[in-house]
Amino acid sequence: MSKILWSPSEERIKNTNMFNFIRYINSKYGHDFNDYTSIYNWSIENIEDFWRSIWDFCEIKASKRFYEVIDDIHKMPGAKWFSGARLNFAENLLKYDDDSPAIIAKGEDRDYKTISYNELYFEVANIADALKKSGVKELDRIAAYMPNIPETITAMLASASIGALWSSCSPDFGESGVLDRFGQITPKIFFAADGYKYKGKGVSCLDRIAKITKKIDSIEKVVIIPYLNETPDISNIRNAVLLNDFKSNNVSKIDFNQLPFNHPLYIMYSSGTTGLPKCMVQSAGGVLINHLKELILHTDIKEGDKIFYFTTCGWMMWNWLTSALSAGATIVLYEGNPFYPDNYSLWKMADDLKINVFGTSAGYLSALMASGSEPINNLDLSSIKTILSTGSPLSSEGFDFVYSKIKKDVQLSSISGGTDLNGCFALGNSIAPVYEGELQCRGLGMAVNAFDDSGHFLINRKGELVCTQPFPSMPIFFWDDQDNKKYLSAYFDNFPNIWCHGDYIEIRDNGGVVIYGRSDATLNPQGVRIGTADIYREIEKMSEIEDSVVIGHEANNDVKVILFVKMKQGFELTEDMITKIKSTIRKNASPRHVPDKIFAVPDIPYTLNMKKVELAVKKSISGQEVKNKSALKNPEALDYFENLAKELES
Repeated sequence: MSKILWSPSEERIKNTNMFNFIRYINSKYGHDFNDYTSIYNWSIENIEDFWRSIWDFCEIKASKRFYEVIDDIHKMPGAKWFSGARLNFAENLLKYDDDSPAIIAKGEDRDYKTISYNELYFEVANIADALKKSGVKELDRIAAYMPNIPETITAMLASASIGALWSSCSPDFGESGVLDRFGQITPKIFFAADGYKYKGKGVSCLDRIAKITKKIDSIEKVVIIPYLNETPDISNIRNAVLLNDFKSNNVSKIDFNQLPFNHPLYIMYSSGTTGLPKCMVQSAGGVLINHLKELILHTDIKEGDKIFYFTTCGWMMWNWLTSALSAGATIVLYEGNPFYPDNYSLWKMADDLKINVFGTSAGYLSALMASGSEPINNLDLSSIKTILSTGSPLSSEGFDFVYSKIKKDVQLSSISGGTDLNGCFALGNSIAPVYEGELQCRGLGMAVNAFDDSGHFLINRKGELVCTQPFPSMPIFFWDDQDNKKYLSAYFDNFPNIWCHGDYIEIRDNGGVVIYGRSDATLNPQGVRIGTADIYREIEKMSEIEDSVVIGHEANNDVKVILFVKMKQGFELTEDMITKIKSTIRKNASPRHVPDKIFAVPDIPYTLNMKKVELAVKKSISGQEVKNKSALKNPEALDYFENLAKELES
């Protein structure tokens, strides 16, 4: 068994929301639970009672209560949740209408900006009014190409107050990456900042915005938020208007549209291996109740707490962080490079603001560790009670680094889930110890297990992460997905009626969880999940390259993006060619998609039905056996990759 790195004191346990929730369940249902294992088992054996209890304990605001929690506990996908309820997502995030701070924002070279809950409400009211005057109604799509700033949150809440669908991505995405996403969902309104800052340099987005909006005919208005310049030149952007000229000024009340629990809220994007990104539509009620469970119970967020997560608006952790408003917390936004101007930037911010919950990625912690940084010796971080890490598995060395070089008395919660569910399958537990290298527990109400290839349950052994019962934050559908074919293929091909997530997982006897990374070919560089399809689309445009395959290779507690190219006859992979490939991908996809290494290979392996076998390439490089080579059209192509391991480590 792994060693214990931290345990909560009895005093801390008794002050947690989880402890109070267990007391609430004991009182309501006549139980005598006194540990997490008991309440977890009850939550998955009594789905209806559990989720009803979350609704009541977390005080979801609704104009009409549900008459049924779930219509069929055996139906997955497609179960209907909280039938009869009428609510509004934005109203639940704005129910603390007072002068306490709702948002504190910080940029690389910008001072702290604080917005109270009253001010946030007023701002949302005026943007919502402007959207309505622009013809926005239920089920219209609002897209945002925005940095992590307060204006992104106000626009999202305004959209949700009407019942429109919100979709966002960060401004470091190139033109192709944005079009691949927003081009599918035909947005009516497009919010965008004129640019962003990174490593002290301003990056203008105006030319990209002009090109993007010109190619999406459905966009009726482009709302530009000045970020780099107070008065950006928007004359070349079709139907563009500055935010201050767009929004109303004297609206003080929001008419929150009361909608069914399963009304669509977000469109998120898969990072798949082939074709365009899949557009996953998630419900307002499902996202709300799952986030409340995770934030209030598993993260122990209380009214007045300050919570920070280093994220962009293209990662689901932005959506997750924003939902902390529904608990009356202050959310802290940071826009820019986390290592600018030095390695301690985020920790200085945590010290200044007395942040209570500090969230980041395993990739960031690994980079901080490699840099030799020691926040524990440079700053007073006494306010931090919890450090969260996600995006990729945090190594045992990463756990030790947090306790030895950041803070000794802290709950380190490594959490894991995905964009698909806009939440977590395994995460923190404020009443239990932290074991080295382990996530503390499976999430309440999430029937998570490890399966072998035959669908048998595994304990203390690595297997496929599956969820055997429905949960409210499952996507309600994929956009433009006839007969649910893409949806079913994404999660239910391996095991009928059982969600198969695509991660390798081990569930320990003590209830802890170990995540081993992706079991499919999705990439996770620096803890940010991206798809290979974005890279392939750029490579396919290059006349010098005949074919390619890209994989994620685990090294030094991170995932390196490795690209293999088959050059066309008469061309070679020169240094100039490598530079061209990287710059093209950086410009049109994003900096995160840029390969760490590029190799020329004689051939690319395919199945008999002409699918690239990324996973087979990954296994060959790692020295693992590739089974079922008979299904390959050209199995000899794998021979080259088997000899590359040493070169990749160099």
